[in-house]
Amino acid sequence: MRCPGQDTRYWKPGDIFEVPCPVCNKPVEFFKDEGARRCPSCGFKFKNPKIDLACAEWCPQASACLAGIPGVEGGRLDQTTLARRLIEEMKKVFGKDYKRIGHALMVYEYAKELFQCEGGNPRVVFGAAILHDIGIQEAERKYNSSSGKYQEIEGPPVARKILEELKVSSEEIEHICKIIANHHTARDIDTLEFRILWDADWLVNIAEEYPGASQDTLKQLIEKVFRTKAGKEKAEKLFLKENE
Repeated sequence: MRCPGQDTRYWKPGDIFEVPCPVCNKPVEFFKDEGARRCPSCGFKFKNPKIDLACAEWCPQASACLAGIPGVEGGRLDQTTLARRLIEEMKKVFGKDYKRIGHALMVYEYAKELFQCEGGNPRVVFGAAILHDIGIQEAERKYNSSSGKYQEIEGPPVARKILEELKVSSEEIEHICKIIANHHTARDIDTLEFRILWDADWLVNIAEEYPGASQDTLKQLIEKVFRTKAGKEKAEKLFLKENE
């Protein structure tokens, strides 16, 4: 039996939609149940910013459809459910700003990959990845600027409210908020979880901000900015032709 949610006979208007590419801004068509798609114009692959996995909480086939059934561990959301709920809250904050939603989701995907190699607290890694830019709209409203220094000021209060509502532990909240408060400047934090977020963000930023950079420029940039072995190796594989 096929999942009714994936059977196009049951789909409604709006279940197939277009999203602007985070890199070239050209429209990319998505089906509602697609996880990611490659932009036909520039080739950049990015996560579907409008995907909805809420069915995983009630569907008895969730374990077969997804990687596992989200649930509750010891009175708190497990890391899978927490990440999904944080994605929902992040989308509410960003609204129809699909470029920023897409950026956050790509950083989250890379953070998950680096976490598998580097370790750390997954709830902190995933939470920081999903919410790292959460203060950008408040920065624009208050300062008419999306500069990183303003994001670092405005992001932690927005993130803290979301995390407290989801009953995240106070220790994890403080760690996530400190990462967000340093994710552009790295002034006073150097935890493993921070380094993973830093590298995941740079993996996305290089694709977005250095599309025409020379191999020498990219090689120097990678050598300079990456803080984990897994992050540096991933960047070299993605962006240096000698590693293809």
